[in-house]
Amino acid sequence: MSTSKVTLLPGGHQFTVQGEETVLEAALRAGVSVSYGCSNGNCGDCRARVLSGEVRKVRPHDYVFSETQKQQGYALMCSVTADSDLSLEMLVAAGPAQIPWQQITASVRGLERPNPKLLILRVQTPRTRRLRFLAGQSVQLSLDGGALTASLALANCPCDDRNLVFHVQSDESDPFARYCFEQMRSGEPVEVQGPFGDFALADETPRPLLFLAWGNGFAPIRSLVEHVLAQESAEVLDLLWLSDPATGHYQDNLCRSWQDAMDNLHYRALVLPEGYDAPGVGTELAQALKNVNGIQERHAFVAGPREFVARARDVLMTLGVDPHNCRIQPIPPQQDG
Repeated sequence: MSTSKVTLLPGGHQFTVQGEETVLEAALRAGVSVSYGCSNGNCGDCRARVLSGEVRKVRPHDYVFSETQKQQGYALMCSVTADSDLSLEMLVAAGPAQIPWQQITASVRGLERPNPKLLILRVQTPRTRRLRFLAGQSVQLSLDGGALTASLALANCPCDDRNLVFHVQSDESDPFARYCFEQMRSGEPVEVQGPFGDFALADETPRPLLFLAWGNGFAPIRSLVEHVLAQESAEVLDLLWLSDPATGHYQDNLCRSWQDAMDNLHYRALVLPEGYDAPGVGTELAQALKNVNGIQERHAFVAGPREFVARARDVLMTLGVDPHNCRIQPIPPQQDG
C-alpha cells in the first residue's frame, strides 16, 4: 500500500495518506481538525490549495471551482487522494470557537445495555451531513419534535463523524433517560444540535495528560483518549476511572486494551461503595493520584457528576496541578448562556 505524507500550512500539521483514501479521510483518521462540511463533494468547505505535490481525483464532486481557484491550484480534499507527498494551504481548528454550530436529523442505530444502569446509544447521521466536532465536546439531542431533550457528551473520536455514541445513565427523574431505557427503538429520528463545550485538547505541543472520570463521565474521556491515540503522539497518559458498583466500569476491557497497546498509557479502575460523599471521594482520589508520576506537570481533564468534578479539581490543586491546566466537565453537560 502506498503512503504519502501531507503537511498543512501555515500550521505545520502532518499526517499520512494510505492507499486510495481521500486526504480528508486521512486527516480525520489522524485527529487533525481540518475544515469540512458535507464530506461528499457538494459544499466545498474542505477545499485546499495545493502548494506542492500531486493529487488525484478518486471521487466525483458537484462543487464548482471558480476560474481563479482552478488557476491557484485548489482541490476538494474529500474527493482527492495523494499521489506524492503534499504541502497544502488549509486551516485547522485550534479550539471550539472555530467549530460551527450544526443541526442534523439523524437516526438511532444501536442500543446496548452493558448493565441495568447504563445504556450505550448509537446515532448515525446522513452520509451528506456529518457532525464536525472536537474530542470531548457535547451536543443536544431532541426527540418527538423537541418534546424530549438532553445534553449529552459525545463518546466517540471525531474521526468517526457519522457514527455518534452516547452513554446514558439510568435516571427515573429524567424523562429523556427514561424514554431511552423503556421506549426508544432503532431507526427512530433524533435531532442533533451542536457541538458545544470547551472540554477539548488545545492545539499545542504534546504534553503529559491525566484523565479522571466518574461513572458515565467516561464518555467524553473516551472521546479524548481515542483522539490522542489517533494522533499517535508521545504523551504520557494516565487514566483513572472511578465508579460505584451499580454503574461499574462498563468498558473496562477497552481501557485495558489501550494500556496493552500503548507503553505510555496507564489505566486504573477504582470502585467505591454506593453512598460515598464528596469528601470521601476526595480522600480516595488523593490516595490514588499519589502514584501518578510528575502530576504537577500534567494537563488534567475531569468528567463526572458536578460534586465529583469540583472535589477532584480541589484535590488536583492541592497536589500542585496548575489551575490553567485543569479542565472539568460536569455530567450532564450544560450549554453556556
